[in-house]
Amino acid sequence: MTAFLIALVPVVLIVVLGQFLARRGMITGDAFRALDRLSFLVLLPALIVRALANASFDEAPWLMLGTLLLAQIVMALVGLSARWWPGIERPAIGTIVQSNVRWNTIIALSLGGLLFGNHGIALVSLVAAAMIPMANVISVYALISHADHPPGTKPRPLLAMLRNPLVIACVIGISLASFHVKLPVIADETLKMLANAAIAAGLLSAGAGVDLGALKRAGLRTFFWSTVRLFGMPLITLAIGLTLGLSGLPLAIALICSATSTAPNSYVLARELGGDSTLAANLIAVQTLSAAVTLPLVWLLILAIGAA
Repeated sequence: MTAFLIALVPVVLIVVLGQFLARRGMITGDAFRALDRLSFLVLLPALIVRALANASFDEAPWLMLGTLLLAQIVMALVGLSARWWPGIERPAIGTIVQSNVRWNTIIALSLGGLLFGNHGIALVSLVAAAMIPMANVISVYALISHADHPPGTKPRPLLAMLRNPLVIACVIGISLASFHVKLPVIADETLKMLANAAIAAGLLSAGAGVDLGALKRAGLRTFFWSTVRLFGMPLITLAIGLTLGLSGLPLAIALICSATSTAPNSYVLARELGGDSTLAANLIAVQTLSAAVTLPLVWLLILAIGAA
């Protein structure tokens, strides 16, 4: 537990620092958006390519990936049950489904790296290669199918996935590892320098993006579905994983990834595709703050089942 807290506390502190800098106006919203863009296009892809290229996978952790993909599908179905919530509007249903299937890649990468080193980062990167496309497909169709006024342009989730820098980075890294291509020293050191900045930049932006005012607007529905997301996803992942025979480090990584809060970019997608953007902001704020409490509980679960 001590090792996990040593890994988690710096993550929380950097997120808090990002919120402090944003609230005090020391760094503007435009600057953070530029930092987000830099992280998305350059820093995170560099981290993922290097981690995967230098990883040694004797056997691809297909059970881990299959477990998490199945858990995403189950959580999407759970989100659809929101239609029976009294007085709920259709856009809110799509937003809840999106919240249930998305996860915070930055938090998972930072915890995976701090707890398990480069192998942990590599496994989280593999998870990203599988879960990001699945989350995009489910979220886009859930939001559009429940929107009151869908946008006039037809979304192309497959094209968006193929253009996603994180997915491209995963393909490059996995290809290098599969063909046993060793990165040249200069390329490796260059990627290392970029990778070192990736997690800190991402955590600062995540902190700046937390809307504390959303907590005041959050009602029973927000807290209920945040609880479902933060506890339901790891428990479903555990049940599926144990059924499939998943164990050890891959199970621990699967549980850590599933226990993170929903992705901060959920708000943008909800706004653009006719979802309930206010509810999305509320879910992001509540889950981001609550995860500081629920993640240690999941770590205790990991220790209890002997996965770490």
